[in-house]
Amino acid sequence: MSHLSNILEQTAANNNFRQVIATGTHTQLVVMNIPVGGDIGLETHDHVEQILFNLSGQGEAILDGEKHAFNAGDVLVVSPGINHNVLNIGSTELKIYTIYSPANHIDGRIHATKADAEIDSEDEAFGHQSE
Repeated sequence: MSHLSNILEQTAANNNFRQVIATGTHTQLVVMNIPVGGDIGLETHDHVEQILFNLSGQGEAILDGEKHAFNAGDVLVVSPGINHNVLNIGSTELKIYTIYSPANHIDGRIHATKADAEIDSEDEAFGHQSE
């Protein structure tokens, strides 16, 4: 599936914790909004590579227990097998767009909050499928 949009505008306007924008054959585009004091959640992808772009906000990335600044304009590449999390340590929402390869979420899926994402066992299972 081809897709064309202004990802900066979509990311800035997104008020959902996570929203899948487009899913291709080998990649997936997702926007995220992490509230002040919130985080993505500690996770490890067995076969998925993830690239996260920080559009705005002050974040902290944790990669295998090591903390790193993750500020507006930064990009983070997370290889399969890396235990990772991104926290919002600033005073405004953390606006992120991310690319997964292969797809890690059900196409079109929207989670308004992190709690919604955590109880979506179908979407969680999708992300753990083998290639």
